Amino acid sequence: MKFTKLALILLLFFISNQAFCQYTDVINSNRPGTSRSAFSVGTNVAQFEVGPYLIEEERTPAVGYKVSGFGADFAVRYGLIWEPLELNIEGNFQSDNKSYVTNLDHKDRRSNFKYLTLGAKYLIYDPYKNSEEEKPNLYSWKANNRFKWKTLIPAVAIYAGAHYDVLDNPYTAENIEGFSPKVMIATQNNFSGGWVFVMNLIKDRIGTEQSDFQYILTLTHSLNANWVVFGEVQGIQSDFYADDLFRFGGAYLWGKDFQLDTALTFNTKDTPSVFGVNFGMSYRLDFHKDKETDNGASVEDEMKRQENKRGKNKKDKNKDNSIEKQKRRVTEF
Repeated sequence: MKFTKLALILLLFFISNQAFCQYTDVINSNRPGTSRSAFSVGTNVAQFEVGPYLIEEERTPAVGYKVSGFGADFAVRYGLIWEPLELNIEGNFQSDNKSYVTNLDHKDRRSNFKYLTLGAKYLIYDPYKNSEEEKPNLYSWKANNRFKWKTLIPAVAIYAGAHYDVLDNPYTAENIEGFSPKVMIATQNNFSGGWVFVMNLIKDRIGTEQSDFQYILTLTHSLNANWVVFGEVQGIQSDFYADDLFRFGGAYLWGKDFQLDTALTFNTKDTPSVFGVNFGMSYRLDFHKDKETDNGASVEDEMKRQENKRGKNKKDKNKDNSIEKQKRRVTEF
């Protein structure tokens, strides 16, 4: 519980000291990978992400077994009160048949949640906030795509949540029941040329017999405004299960609020070997509104008003200077 308390203290501290704009014009999904972005969906945005999949596992040494089935990952994300804050519920439900090499006629039919987690994520540092360098150069492709050292500094978010496990779950260790804490640090680097690197460091089911440490590294590349490809490595270390999983896939943006995706998952060992295929989608209900200024206008409208005002003042100043020059000419003549 110490990890959870520390995360909550940090969360409350930064809530009172930071303000960021998380909202984007198009959907920003965590799919098709399993890593979590450092950024939230934005206030008053409800986002749904789901990915049905087929799974095949086989353990060959000693007493072998085979697992064949299907399942689905899902997540519901909501931006609440502050732009950097996101509440979410995430889960994975699987149903399969497990058969043993020593008795192929006998099959264990299993179905349950592999995990079900309720949590909150908060962005504590955004290096891109108020950055003039991030504005595109309309006159130079090279300037927009050159490497920038500042991009090595990642955005950082913290996460605190709790698992809920039922007793006698076939996908968890024995005697695990009830709630257990989960904490995470998520970082994100947005490089030029459409490259994004996300890293998650996770401590899961803290205080239970299945407490594990996970790391997830995801590299994403935008081919154009609609297509994205990605590669990912996920490491899992615990007394109950250890593995290194690899994923490759892509996503297609079908409208600003809807995304389709697919990915392959596999590992390189046989205790057990893993192969999975998933097809997913993400959809958001966008009720986001820009924060209003004192005069009742949105932030975006206020910025445009200020720019127009500066432009008008500049024109008036130039006009005054022109009149003054004409007066001097008349006087000199």
